[in-house]
Amino acid sequence: MSKPLIAITMGDPAGVGPEICLQLLANETVRSIATPVIFGDARLLSRCARQTGLPAPRRIVSEIEWAEKCQTLDEPAVLDLFGFDAEGFTPGTVSASTGSAAYRYIEKSIAAALAGQVAAVATAPINKEALRAAGILYPGHTEMFAEKMQAPRSCMAFFSEVMICSLVTVHIGYQDVVPALSTPRILEVIELTADAVQRHLGRKPRLAVCGLNPHAGEHGLFGQREEETLILPAIEAARAKGMTIEGPLPPDTAFIPAKRKTVDAYICMYHDQALIPLKALAFDSAVNTTLGLSVPRTSVDHGTACDIAWQGKANGNSLVEAVLLAAKLAR
Repeated sequence: MSKPLIAITMGDPAGVGPEICLQLLANETVRSIATPVIFGDARLLSRCARQTGLPAPRRIVSEIEWAEKCQTLDEPAVLDLFGFDAEGFTPGTVSASTGSAAYRYIEKSIAAALAGQVAAVATAPINKEALRAAGILYPGHTEMFAEKMQAPRSCMAFFSEVMICSLVTVHIGYQDVVPALSTPRILEVIELTADAVQRHLGRKPRLAVCGLNPHAGEHGLFGQREEETLILPAIEAARAKGMTIEGPLPPDTAFIPAKRKTVDAYICMYHDQALIPLKALAFDSAVNTTLGLSVPRTSVDHGTACDIAWQGKANGNSLVEAVLLAAKLAR
């Protein structure tokens, strides 16, 4: 079986993205399973290699020759999306120019995925302030990919060895969470999660849905009975479709070790309900993915880490795990 060609976006040039991409190109485990191609800037990666002591990219493919070369490429490479001033910026300092460059790498990777040139996309971290400075208003990767791939439904999810979770709402403030919740949306995320986790595990998953309020509302004592009026109907609908599912669970005890042994995946109502336990348990190994897309997309579970960027300190394990999961989902 041929190895899948995986596009890896370089992320914000000022962050740790270039450094972890260089680590990835030299990773033998990745090379044995997939053919990674960095969508980024070859000159910038060479500069980063000199500064960090990492191996410089060996195979460079220009935009002009990409459409032809991608059909036979069988070694780690860089698709050189020339145009960013690789010498005229300061590593560790994001700006409108770095945000614009990061967005361009994403756009090109999505175009390649939709054209069937790559089997999946894995993304290095972007900086939301840099995107906003460049006039790009997407809250994050999830929204970009969902819109540009015209996904009829999608959600953010995280995979790790210790827990899997998906999110009903993502990058919004707490005051906006309740208005964004609805029974159809919760059911949609349950269904997307059930499908993805079944493909990942090779068996029917055991799902658990978290409540919104402390103690899952205590039968209306906390909140506005969102558990009874919004969450429970979605759980019952999923159960009627044959899914193995429980909830709403009190969020403060949902992730204890004993409970995690009986749950394959959690459906969480908002960002930090999922991300606090996930990052406490699997910060360097968890993988972010967008469910519901026509082409698999995975990502690291960390940010640009500008405070350590280009210093040879970045841990590239999350990107390695993201590419390995992308290759698995692409088969």
